[in-house]
Amino acid sequence: MVSEIQIINEYRPRIELGVTVQKAELVRVLSRSTGLVEGSIDHVIKELRDHIIEFARTGRAVKIEGIGIFAPSIDRDGDLSISFRADTALTNGINIPGIFIGKVRNHENIGMSTPEMIVKWNIDYPDNQYPTPQTD
Repeated sequence: MVSEIQIINEYRPRIELGVTVQKAELVRVLSRSTGLVEGSIDHVIKELRDHIIEFARTGRAVKIEGIGIFAPSIDRDGDLSISFRADTALTNGINIPGIFIGKVRNHENIGMSTPEMIVKWNIDYPDNQYPTPQTD
């Protein structure tokens, strides 16, 4: 039998990611837009990475206004990692109506509730029904 999570994963809106921008491309774009030489930008990125690591090793988060916060974290097994929480400027920058030109899978399901997804599933997959939610 199908689970509610499987139904949500099937029908939820999802961004279809394009090719990941690698550091070399980012460095080229930043060089063109700032007039700084690529070597300097590459050096700054490496230094930024190294200093985020150093601060994290001392239990300190690093906040870069307009970018976000890099913070050390630990899991139950004691493995350390760095978490990232985006600054609202980043999320606000892509949430301007009509600005996003990427592809969204299941775009038509934006705003669809879980009970609506279940009904859609039961129509699309009559041989693998999920119990229809009770409404009060």
